[in-house]
Order: sequence, then C-alpha cells, then structure tokens
Amino acid sequence: MTHVMNRRTLLASVAGAGLAIAHDAAAQSAPKGGRPLRVALLADIVNFDPHQFSSQNASIMRNLYDTLIEYDAAGKPVPALAQSFAIAPDNMSCTIVLRAGVTFHSGAALTSADLDASLKKANDPKTGKNVFPTMSVVRDWTVVDDKTVRLNFKAKVPDRQVTDLLQFMFVIARDTTETAETKVNGTGPFTVAERVLGQRLRLVANPKYWRANQPVLSEVVFTIFSDNESAAAALESKAADMIFGGGARAAVRLRTAGFQLWQGQGQLVQVLRINTTNGPFKNEKFRQAFNYLVDRAAILRVGYAGLGEVTALPWAPANPAADQGYDKTYAFDLAKGQALLKQSGLSTAEMNDWKLLVNGADQDGSAISQVVQSTLKKAGIDIQLDLKQGSEFVDALLGGKFAAVFGGVGNVQKFPTRITTNSIYRIANNPVLGNPNPHTAYVAAIERVNTAFGTADVTAAYAALNKAMVDASFGVATNTFDVFLAVAAKNVGGFTRDLDSLLVLRTLGFTS
Repeated sequence: MTHVMNRRTLLASVAGAGLAIAHDAAAQSAPKGGRPLRVALLADIVNFDPHQFSSQNASIMRNLYDTLIEYDAAGKPVPALAQSFAIAPDNMSCTIVLRAGVTFHSGAALTSADLDASLKKANDPKTGKNVFPTMSVVRDWTVVDDKTVRLNFKAKVPDRQVTDLLQFMFVIARDTTETAETKVNGTGPFTVAERVLGQRLRLVANPKYWRANQPVLSEVVFTIFSDNESAAAALESKAADMIFGGGARAAVRLRTAGFQLWQGQGQLVQVLRINTTNGPFKNEKFRQAFNYLVDRAAILRVGYAGLGEVTALPWAPANPAADQGYDKTYAFDLAKGQALLKQSGLSTAEMNDWKLLVNGADQDGSAISQVVQSTLKKAGIDIQLDLKQGSEFVDALLGGKFAAVFGGVGNVQKFPTRITTNSIYRIANNPVLGNPNPHTAYVAAIERVNTAFGTADVTAAYAALNKAMVDASFGVATNTFDVFLAVAAKNVGGFTRDLDSLLVLRTLGFTS
C-alpha cells in the first residue's frame, strides 16, 4: 500500500513498540514498581465498556483498552494501536495500518477484524454510546487486509476532526463487542483481577503488553469512598496513595498540605444555559447583557476554589478555537451590562419574570447560582432560585423546562464542532431550543468550521463561530473546571497528561 504525502496528509508512524506519551515526570526520578498503587475513587465504575464515556469510567478506560492514536502533552497525534495512519490528499478517507505484535488479554492477535467489529459497534446508536456521535463523519470503511482498514468519509473532513476520531476509538476484541459491559478483552496495560461491586476493583499488569517496560506497576487497587472527606483522610493517613476524581476544594487543600495535584487537558466549561424560546430571554440584547453580568472570577473562586480559568467562550485552552481576547472584551462590567439591558427595551417587571434553575444536590452549582443572583441584583434584576433535585431536576434540564441554568459542557478541548454533542449546543434536535435551531448564524458557523480547509479559512471559520455564539448568547461561558483531578502522595510519579483527563496508569510508579 502506498501512502500519498502532501502538506494536508498526516502520516504518523514509529519504529518499535516502546512509544510512550510524553508526561510530566521529566524532573522526577524514574518511577518504579513494587507494592500495589492504592487509588481512592469517589464513585464506582458504571461498567467496562470503553465506548461509554462517563465520569465514573474515567479511571479504567485507558488502562484496560488502547485507542488507535493518542495525543502527546503538546497536542500532537502519536501512534498507538495504529502503527501509522494517512489522511488522503482530498480529506475524503483515512488509511489505518495496525501495529504488529499486539495481543488482547485473551492472547488473540490484534487484526483488522477487531477494528471492523469495534467500528460496527461504535457506528450503532444503540451500542456506540458516547463514541457514536464521533462516527457521524464516516460513510463506511473498507477492510483492505489483515492489518489495514480505510475509513471513507461522507464529505471532506478536517485533519483534527479525523485525529479526534482515531484518538477516541477504543478497540475491543471482536468476540466481546457484544459483552463489553461485563467482559473485558482489550489490549490495555492492565487486566481485571477482582471486582467487588461498590467497594473495590483490582487490576494486575498485562504481562504481554505491547509497550516496552510498561506498565511500571504490577498491581493497582481502587477503593470506593463515599465522599471527599473520607478519601482525603485515607490519603493523609497513608492508607491511599492517590485520589482520582475528587472535588476542587479538597484538592486545593491537599495541595497546600504538600500533596501533588495533577490536572489533565480535558476540562469542562461551566456554561449558563439559556432558554431563548420564552420569557425575557427571547430578547437578544437581554441575553447579550449576561456576557458582562456574570462575575467569572467570583464564580471560579466560590465554586471551584480558583482551580480553573475564566473564559467567555465555551472552550478549554487545548481547543484550537480558543481565543483569550474574548475574556478581556467580555470581562465583568455592570455598566456595559446595564447598557444592554436598557437597549433591550424590556421593563423591570419583564426582566425579573424568570427563575434560575438550580440542582439542589450540586454544592458547586448552588454556590455559583447564589453568586449570580447577588450580582444580578446589583444590575436591577432580582430573581429567585428554583431548587430541584434528582429526577425532577434532570427532567427540567433535559426537557428544556427552565429559563436559565448552570451546567458543564464537555468535548471542549477537541475539534470545535464536537461541542454540538452537548444538548444546548446541538444544531438539530436541540431539546431546549427546538428543531430547527432558531440561531441560524450559529448553525451556519458550525457548518463552516466542518468544511474549512487551509490556515486562513480555518482561522476565519473559528472566528465566525466564536462571534456567532456570543451574539446568540444561548450559552454564556464562565470558567473551566476539572472533573478528573488527581491528588497523589509525594512518592508517586510518572503522571501522563491525557487530552481527555482520563487516568493513565501505565506510566505511574513510585519514586521512592
């Protein structure tokens, strides 16, 4: 097979099987194995299916399975199960060559048949779960030979969108794609040795793992804790070596006490979601005023102990569309906000005719909602908080039965149009804004990003999308925050900064 190379053809390859993603351990002693690593989790895993991207599964996905490629700490794609990949000059296809010498936990060799089965699972809305939306650009695929598969796209696909797909494609052995929730058969560095539901999960090293000298550890034991305080107590008493997935306040306190705080690149962005179909939020000027009326610094401080960054756009820093200039332009400014309120032409009564929906079970969400309530009062908007919990809150959120509500949005560190996987940003079948989406400039901007090629066109497309989102103001971003924080003892080293902030155990070990 011949790979045609030009400036838009992306070819990644590596000699040998010893590639490791660059990580933040350069200044540390090389980590070593020894006793088991003890990790405290705040919630048990949902299941073992790597295509179900949920916060509870973030601790195991990259440890039981591998993807076709990965991103290094600088955001550059590097090979994993794909020894090489080539995006065609016309961006209509991508040819993947699988790495030789890779075996599943069962001992079976990795072949194109396994990738074919994983693609079929991912491309089915019933079984593909969180990977299914990423497959939307794929028309079909061709199994060329035992190690080669060609993805064929519905239209020209930008390079970064292709690599995001490859980076998200976990490969499952073909005989376990239908039982992936309960039966693990991946190529990952660890296998499951024991699971006690709701209590612990024990992983042991895969002795035939394809990366040389990895994993460093021979065993990892996850213990489930009911709250941050008990997990922190275990870490401080040396009953645990690490906490994964804890809250920002506890993480900052432990960092101050001398523990290591590790953050990945896959932050969420907190967004004030606005229902533009009813009440005063039908008025565009009224909505736009909120870009100035949310005190982002106060929200970050109160809700997340300052752990994150303020942002006026719904992007994590790793997103190619991120533009910090918006943070300055739309900095908290009561006077500018009040000027837009005046331009709206709404009466005081009309501007106060709504409630801010709040998840009463979410401590952070409740705190930042109170900050906004207090700030709005200074601008002449005196509103009530509508506290709901459990299924009542979920029903209101997913059913669009709210005027405004805070909620985190994900996929904001990847190709910009991946933001449409979040309900409020969907361009079709939007559960809040309806179908068709009423914000036509935003929809057009999304389509423009999907079809932009060349540096100048891409830059212009990103700029147009950012402007369209702020103009429409159906979502007002406030700050980034981490849901997959890792706090570790001083003698744990080898942390890998994963683009999705998933826990990567294969490089971890003890430095002393």
